[in-house]
Amino acid sequence: MDKASYFMQFKNLRDNLPTEKQSDFDIMFAGKEKDPTVALVLGLFLGGLGIDRFYVGQVGIGILKLITLGGLGIWALIDLFLIMGVARRRNIEIASEITLYLK
Repeated sequence: MDKASYFMQFKNLRDNLPTEKQSDFDIMFAGKEKDPTVALVLGLFLGGLGIDRFYVGQVGIGILKLITLGGLGIWALIDLFLIMGVARRRNIEIASEITLYLK
């Protein structure tokens, strides 16, 4: 997921809430947000152990990466290009859950 579509989806989710609940949304999201840059750094240094996938909430894939040592490094290398998009998609999922909770 690229940055532009991420921000548009996020803005749409937040703007569809009533004005009085938008600040609640901001507070709830700030505590659960997954930073794509942190995911990338984790992938760079600990991607072979699956730590990047654990960070974005994909425990099963993280365990699989840990067991295979990042697919002998190949999977870990490919994930360096994918993990920021995964973190953004996870943030959209979190924002959607919060939106449903607040409605």
